Amino acid sequence: MINVLDKGFVELIDSMGNDLSAIKAARVSYAQETSTDERDKKLINYLLEHKHFSPFEHISFTFHIKAPIFVARQWFRHRVGMSPNEISRRYTSKFSEDFYIPDNIRLQDKINKQSSFESDDEELKKYSIDKIKEAYDASFEIYQELLKKGVAREMARMVLPVGQYTQFYLTTNARALMHFLNLRADEHAQWEIQQYALALGEFFKNICPWTYESFLNFDYSGNLLK
Repeated sequence: MINVLDKGFVELIDSMGNDLSAIKAARVSYAQETSTDERDKKLINYLLEHKHFSPFEHISFTFHIKAPIFVARQWFRHRVGMSPNEISRRYTSKFSEDFYIPDNIRLQDKINKQSSFESDDEELKKYSIDKIKEAYDASFEIYQELLKKGVAREMARMVLPVGQYTQFYLTTNARALMHFLNLRADEHAQWEIQQYALALGEFFKNICPWTYESFLNFDYSGNLLK
């Protein structure tokens, strides 16, 4: 498990396959099996250098993820090759007390609408974080009051903010994971989702070291992974 942000995490629940899975899938076209490590590694390099991604769909990962709702909503825009199942506030209020408290405050870039930068104004930082906590406390108090009065969870949840933590299982394959890392393990992505992308990158590197190295050399378009 890798801890992310103040209360989040990424945990690898299951995986199927590794570097050799992509190699076998590629070589089946010629009715061949694996050969030497050197030739196998060269094949992975060839596949990624020439954008032959389908063999990497035979490597899969299942993660348990805890992230703020606004991170999950960005994440679920990745529809191809990623299958999530999320906790439902319609059925349970368990873990509903967890909210993301940032340790920094970023200011909006006036030129690039998708960009922000960390403020060095300590007074603004304290004021903003206090206001965020205040909003969380108020909305959660109302949520609990509604539940106590018998209001259905599916309606009471409407008052909860997107800074609340959610949890989901996510099954993906190496091809989709590389696409995700290209977009989210990059300084242009929101900082919070960058941290989750970096955690996924660690699991990817450990399970598929050849593919990970080749990905960085031939396909990675971001600038955070090493």
